[in-house]
Amino acid sequence: MDTTFATRYFEAHREAVLGDWFELLRLPTVGADPRRLGDCARAAAWLKRFLKPMGFDVEILSPESAHPVPVLLAERPGECPGLTVLFYGHYDVQPEDPLAEWETPPFEPTLIDGRVYARGAQDNKGQVMGFLMGVKALAEAGQPLPTLKVLLEGQEESGSEVLSSLAPSLASRLQADVLMACDSSSGPGKQPAITAGLRGVQHFTVTLKGPSHDLHSGVHGGLAPNPAQGMAHLLASLHHADGTIAVKGFCDHIEPPTDEEYAQAVKAAVSAEQYAAETGCPPVGGAQGEDAVMRGCFLPTIEVNGVHSGYGGPGSKTVIPSVAVAKVSTRLVPGQMPPDVFEAIRQHLGAHGPHGLKLTVSDVYLGAPGFRLPLASPLFRLAADVLGQMDARGALFRWEGASIPIVSTLRHISGAAPLLVGFGSEEDRIHSPNESFGLDQFQQAMAWATLMLSALTHRS
Repeated sequence: MDTTFATRYFEAHREAVLGDWFELLRLPTVGADPRRLGDCARAAAWLKRFLKPMGFDVEILSPESAHPVPVLLAERPGECPGLTVLFYGHYDVQPEDPLAEWETPPFEPTLIDGRVYARGAQDNKGQVMGFLMGVKALAEAGQPLPTLKVLLEGQEESGSEVLSSLAPSLASRLQADVLMACDSSSGPGKQPAITAGLRGVQHFTVTLKGPSHDLHSGVHGGLAPNPAQGMAHLLASLHHADGTIAVKGFCDHIEPPTDEEYAQAVKAAVSAEQYAAETGCPPVGGAQGEDAVMRGCFLPTIEVNGVHSGYGGPGSKTVIPSVAVAKVSTRLVPGQMPPDVFEAIRQHLGAHGPHGLKLTVSDVYLGAPGFRLPLASPLFRLAADVLGQMDARGALFRWEGASIPIVSTLRHISGAAPLLVGFGSEEDRIHSPNESFGLDQFQQAMAWATLMLSALTHRS
C-alpha cells in the first residue's frame, strides 16, 4: 500500500469528506445529557447510513434503560479470511460549556488555517471519521480487507453504561484478533505513538449539607457550620502537603513499570518547557519527589474536577451556603482494583467529614482498572513498521495518563489484542472550549487505517 494513498483520496474527495465529517460534528451528541438523547439517536442513524454503502451489515442497539444511548455494531466480511479486526470508537462528546469561551459555535464546524474547530472535532468524531474514511478509500478502490467489526457508542465520556451492560451478551459477535482504537495522542512534535497502557478511571460526587437554607454570614457566622469551608478541608485531606495521596490503602498493590517501560516512556515525554507552553502551567502537580514521567504515566491520582457552593456572581453576597458539591475522579494503574480503591476513599471521606455537616457520596462510577501491554508483541512490531512508513522518525511508545475504560472490558470479552494508535495533540484542546483537529491529523488517521489494515490483511 502506497503511503500517499490516503492523502490522494482526501484531496480527490475533499468536499465530500469534509461534508460527511461536518455533518456528524453538527449533532450535539453529549451522551451524558438526557436532553441530547435524540441527537445521539440521530448520530447512530447517520453512522449506519455512512457504513452500509461500504458493505457493512449494521445494527443499532437501544436497550431498555433509564438513559438508552444507542450502540452501533457493524460487520463487513473480509476478502481475506482468517483475521478479524474490531474497531472501537465513540460518537459522544463532552459538554460544550463554558459556552462564552468558544470563539466559534461549538456545533458548527469551522475550518480556520487548516484546523477544524468544533466540539468533537478530535475527540472522538475526528479520529473515528479519519479511520473510517481510510476504510472507505480501501473499499472503493477494491483493496482486500480483513473482516471488520465496528463498535461505536455514545457514552464513553460518561462511563459507557449501556455498552458495559450489553457487552457480555455480545461476546460471540465481538470475537476478534485485533482491537483497534483511534482515540489517543501522538508524541512530541506529532511523532506517531503506540499506546502501550492506559490508566483506569472512576468518578463520583461528594455533597456536604449544612443549614436548611443560605444564612446571613453576619448573623450566623461563627455559629452555623459552613459547607463551603468544610468541603475545602475535606478535599484537602485527600493529599499530604507534598502532593502524595493521603487515603489509606489507595496506593496498595501498585505495579511499578519495568525498566524498559520507563525508558520508553522517557523517550516519548515532553519537556517541562514544552508542557508549560502547551498548557500555560508548569508540570509540578502530584507527588513531589517523583519525576513527571512517573506522575503522568505510572502513578494513580485523585483529582478534584469541580467545586460548587454559595454565590459566584459579580460583587458580593455575604451568605453561609447551605450546600457544597464536589466532583472528584481518580486515575488508576495496574494492581489497583476499582472497588477496593473506592472503598478506601469512601472510608476516608467518612472519617474526615466535617462536624455538623451531612456527607453523601453519589453518582458513583467504579470504572475499570488500568492495564499495560507487552512491548515485545508481534502486533506492536508490525504497527511500529507501519508507523515508520508514515514518519521517518519511527514510532514511540506511550503510557497514557488518560483512560478509555471500556477497552479493558472489550479486550477481555473479544479476546483481541489491543492496538491503540491515535493522532491527537495538546493543541487540540479536547474537553475544553475551542476544541479542534488539523486536516493533517485527519489524514494521518486515514493513512494509518489504510496502511495497517493492508498490512494485517497481507500478514493473515
